Amino acid sequence: MTKLISLLIVVLSICTPVKAQDLTQLDFPLLIGDWYWFSPDQQKGTGTSPDVKYKAINISFSSDYRFNVKLLNADGSVEEAKGVYDLDDSTLVLNDEFGDSQHHEYKLNHNQLMLKGARFTKILSHNLSGAWFSDVIEGKDVDEEVKELALMLRPDFLFSFRVSGKQGQEVTHRGVYFLEDDHLVLIYRGGQQDSQFELDANTLTLTNTKFGMEAILRRQLE
Repeated sequence: MTKLISLLIVVLSICTPVKAQDLTQLDFPLLIGDWYWFSPDQQKGTGTSPDVKYKAINISFSSDYRFNVKLLNADGSVEEAKGVYDLDDSTLVLNDEFGDSQHHEYKLNHNQLMLKGARFTKILSHNLSGAWFSDVIEGKDVDEEVKELALMLRPDFLFSFRVSGKQGQEVTHRGVYFLEDDHLVLIYRGGQQDSQFELDANTLTLTNTKFGMEAILRRQLE
């Protein structure tokens, strides 16, 4: 069982930081990603009401504390702004490239962001959702008793990860995840783990160059 736990750490560990810092050390990691708001009229499939200024809003937050906002106006034109952000437990501060600063109260969970009375939903930037099962597990620290890795990624950013041994042992973690570039970060009770990934249709490859580990997983198709 101890070796299975060690393998889980190897599979999901990060060997180098991304951008300005280690992704597992962020104070507010759930903010990272692409968030979308759509006007109620757009969600109902009707035209935009005269008093609705925007059809949709997209806000992207990165780990180096930069943001990008795209506003789809009712007339079809697009406005864009970018800059740097800061936040604490209750307030999000946006400082754009022109020197203007906005302070907003917010509420955040793994896939919902409440900002200025609007509910934003985080959307996957890659087609990673689904059930993934290992086809190949290689590496100097991979125990020969390991039988299978199973990774379930839900579109609402919840996950479960299971390592199974040939003698019936299992270790499972459940929690939430986020993505940045080619990194998949899992957050669970007791810790966070970051791995690099490569997606090719229904094949997902997880690698860790520090440990010389590679796991190739196939998506379960219905």
